[in-house]
Amino acid sequence: MEQTLALNDTPSSTNARVLLGLMMVAALVVFIDMAVGTRGIDIGTDTPVYAGLYQSMTHHGLVQSRFEPVFYYLTAAIAGLGVSLTTYQSVLFLVMIGTVLVASRRYHDYLQSQTSYMTFLVAALLFLFVSPVMSNASINVVRQGLASLLVFTALLAFHQRQWRAFFLWGLLAAGFHYSAFLYLMFAPVLLLKPKLQRALGICAFLAYCSGLTMVLVRALVPAMYTLLMAYEGGTNYKTGVRLDFAVFSLFWYLLPFIVAPLVHEPVRDRIKRSTAIYLVLMLPFFAVGWGTFSNRYLLPAWLSASLIVAAICCDNRFSPLRNPVVLRLGLLAATGLFYFYVTRGIVV
Repeated sequence: MEQTLALNDTPSSTNARVLLGLMMVAALVVFIDMAVGTRGIDIGTDTPVYAGLYQSMTHHGLVQSRFEPVFYYLTAAIAGLGVSLTTYQSVLFLVMIGTVLVASRRYHDYLQSQTSYMTFLVAALLFLFVSPVMSNASINVVRQGLASLLVFTALLAFHQRQWRAFFLWGLLAAGFHYSAFLYLMFAPVLLLKPKLQRALGICAFLAYCSGLTMVLVRALVPAMYTLLMAYEGGTNYKTGVRLDFAVFSLFWYLLPFIVAPLVHEPVRDRIKRSTAIYLVLMLPFFAVGWGTFSNRYLLPAWLSASLIVAAICCDNRFSPLRNPVVLRLGLLAATGLFYFYVTRGIVV
């Protein structure tokens, strides 16, 4: 039962509240899904690529492609139904929402919070929709967007020593985008003691900010350095060390420790321990995040930050922050903001 329920609430009133919350979430998701599905192919730099693949499969069946197997055969299955491009884009967004449900459910179970899952889901969607990162994952880097929260789920399973779940979720994530392997490769860091994890994170942060990781890769693996710097050459993207991205990412890692006194125990301790997963998600960026479009390496970390902030909100000592009515009103506003992101093509 939620901490905010009154003592005289009956099971029927609780069920009604949950049902209303579910209906609201479903309605808002459908609203956003329509916006994502009906967007033009000029919204999102990668959208024309996915549209081209889908249209080719619609007219010619299976075609040669460099795309990962899960994404490829999902596209093929939808194309086989003969539905429109709008429907295809809508289905991909619904699959993205499915990854949100999986990640939020698993994280809520890990936290063992007394706050209901429905309230936590509302908070998670609120903070995801507020962030342009979710817009990027939904209308631009769709394959990596589909993989990102599955990577978080896989690392959460590793953190809990659930090896089978780690491999299953990890393989599914890689089936959407091969970059998942880059994050899973750093999973053994979760076996270290928290102090060692933090020390490693500090060293990685300083090595990146000083340009050391860029110098090392250029000296030791020049072919990789050339590839990363030449990726999508000709764009106006600023390459090199991005202190703005590094400091912004570090802030979300430190936030749970800064606000820890405001969070109820024992959820407070579990949130702090789960920051190790966020740290692992940052390590690939610290290693090679100086090339073109290096912010894409931070997509899983920035998306998972919304789940961590939602957890902080739902178990906060400041009761208005965890009030279900306040959170639902916030989700309504966040949905409007997300609609603005999608229709204007605003991404990070």
